[in-house]
Amino acid sequence: MGRRNDRMLAGAPAFADRAAQDRARIAQAAARFIAEHGVTDWTQAKRKAARLLGLTDRAALPADHEIESALVEHHSLFGGAAHAASLRAQREEALRWMRNLQAFAPELVGGVAAGWAAAHSDIRLELVAPDGKDVELALLNANVAYRTMHGDRDGAAELYIDSSVAGVRLSIRSPAAARQRPQRDRSGNEPVRLDAAALAILLAA
Repeated sequence: MGRRNDRMLAGAPAFADRAAQDRARIAQAAARFIAEHGVTDWTQAKRKAARLLGLTDRAALPADHEIESALVEHHSLFGGAAHAASLRAQREEALRWMRNLQAFAPELVGGVAAGWAAAHSDIRLELVAPDGKDVELALLNANVAYRTMHGDRDGAAELYIDSSVAGVRLSIRSPAAARQRPQRDRSGNEPVRLDAAALAILLAA
């Protein structure tokens, strides 16, 4: 029994290393699907990547922050000028909407803020309003077409605008909910958040 336990313990590091390698391979392949083939469902991209690599459904899939890191690496290796131009166009479009919606303290978050966005990625703006209807009324008064979404996983109301550059996703929180918003994501990382002034400086740099 003792020898068996020793063998099991000796094999544990090798198994952990192999699992970590599989997660990294899945993340890299999923990032390629997202960046090059327009896959927007990250869970689907992970599963498709696992199948492509011949891994079983029991393989541990990478977390979203691992996909983000893989996207950064993919863009640095293969994105070049095309990715830089696409990201700049998305950020310029984001700044335009942030200025139009300045009454709601907009902040740019997600891939366009952090830099890992693909060409088809949505522009994600977080707004603060006592009532989500206030934002809808502002859009209606500006003759902006939008559609309502189911809301994000944190319970914020969401609206979606189709623009010529990219889709614009508006997440609306009350002032109290905005104050209670976690400072770190589920992976323990502090997300990139840019207000209009910070984004303007970034674009001017």
